[in-house]
Amino acid sequence: MKFRLPLLVLVLAAPFAQAQMLQPGLWELTTSNMQVDGKALPDMNVILGQMQVLAPEQRAMMEQVLAKQGVTLAGKGVRSCLTPEQVKSDNIPLQDPQSGCTQQITERTGNIWKFRFSCPKAQGNGEATFLSDREFLTKVNGTFNATGVQQQGSMQTRAVWLGQDCGTVKPRT
Repeated sequence: MKFRLPLLVLVLAAPFAQAQMLQPGLWELTTSNMQVDGKALPDMNVILGQMQVLAPEQRAMMEQVLAKQGVTLAGKGVRSCLTPEQVKSDNIPLQDPQSGCTQQITERTGNIWKFRFSCPKAQGNGEATFLSDREFLTKVNGTFNATGVQQQGSMQTRAVWLGQDCGTVKPRT
């Protein structure tokens, strides 16, 4: 699980890099085609299943870390809450302000936005395709250093709006 957590950070960071008229509220992100150094990783359902078999204290710790970033593991992936202010800003926060992550939109062509991101232990680029204000897809490629070894990673993410009510999922700050 150690090498997957930074990849999970990429999952959480990249999709919200560009907001293009998204609906505020609860979003569910599912990943597919995750690879590290050319090797396929299990899909999100397997990772979510692994979370269920962690010792209760380990699972609680992981859930707390993710909750501080405005993310909850649920359904088919991770859930995140976007406020109306975040959507209007076109600068959705990657994580908590102390994360050290930055983002930059490099090209906007219609409903496709290209971007790059940089975090203390990860950097790369991606592309977001907005299908509507309630669904978008991203492709991300990057490098990360989770265990002292530089690794290449890639993934695809699908984000779907679930509704205006975020329930217990707190927005990213």
